[in-house]
Amino acid sequence: MDDTLYIVIPCYNEQEVLRETAKRLREKLQMLIAAKNISEKSRIVFVNDGSKDSTWEIIRELHAQDKIFSGINLSRNRGHQNALLAGLMTVKNCADMVISMDADLQDDINAVDEMISKYKSGFDVVYGVRSKRETDTFFKRFTAESFYKLIRFLGADVVDNHADYRLMSRRALNGLEQFGEVNLFLRGLVPMIGYPSAKVFYERAERFAGESKYPLKKMLFFAFQGITSLTVEPIRMITSLGVAMSSISFLVILWTLYEYFFGDTVRGWASMLASLWFIGGLILLSIGIVGEYVGKIYLETKKRPRFIVSEFLNDSEAI
Repeated sequence: MDDTLYIVIPCYNEQEVLRETAKRLREKLQMLIAAKNISEKSRIVFVNDGSKDSTWEIIRELHAQDKIFSGINLSRNRGHQNALLAGLMTVKNCADMVISMDADLQDDINAVDEMISKYKSGFDVVYGVRSKRETDTFFKRFTAESFYKLIRFLGADVVDNHADYRLMSRRALNGLEQFGEVNLFLRGLVPMIGYPSAKVFYERAERFAGESKYPLKKMLFFAFQGITSLTVEPIRMITSLGVAMSSISFLVILWTLYEYFFGDTVRGWASMLASLWFIGGLILLSIGIVGEYVGKIYLETKKRPRFIVSEFLNDSEAI
């Protein structure tokens, strides 16, 4: 079995941590090469996602110092998922297996050994899964677990406690390439490929340096993006809710007629007003959810490129 490994790392404003990340990954690859677990042609690929700091300059410097480092520079910031996809699609024909991970050193690089072992055992996809979330705050742990339960309830297939730390074979990457949607949620797309998969468990560390690129607002948006990209169940829930509200409305009409003929029409004013506000809010929420799906359809029909690579540094060539 061929054994050329490429490690793809999306980077956005990672100048504080990038040199340390490069150092540790270089040591890991050299150990794997010395043990003949991977080919000498294996590389570490940093993807610059339109960083505003000196990230790309550091990547260029690393490549000039050691050809084990490669670099991909996107034409502009496209977001983590598009940057990751850009890296995977750019190197898929150069490698037999590709591992994706973040630049912040929170993913345990020692799990790479077991991932490679699983790959050589015949698995096309190997997921890096957190064994526990003790380093997270209660709020982050609660929201993360709630998200996985919610997205499973809505019918999407995702791997619990898995981010984007995974190994994919070239065959799996060719399968991923066939998914042409613009609205990306790779954690949900990769399981759809369907090739044999396995899990490797690891403990996630604290961020080595710099600031998290996923504050609460972005995390919520990412979660909503994942749900609306993978399932139409929210629209079906609106339909069910509409049927339920229609039934309730029919009962309210009967109650209103009864009050008109046999009671005091002033009584019940508060409940009626509350019902109007509730139904009005429900209508606006429903329109918003439907609008989100319509917006996604609009973006998909335009077929705009998900990323544009302006420069690819690999070995002695610059494309």
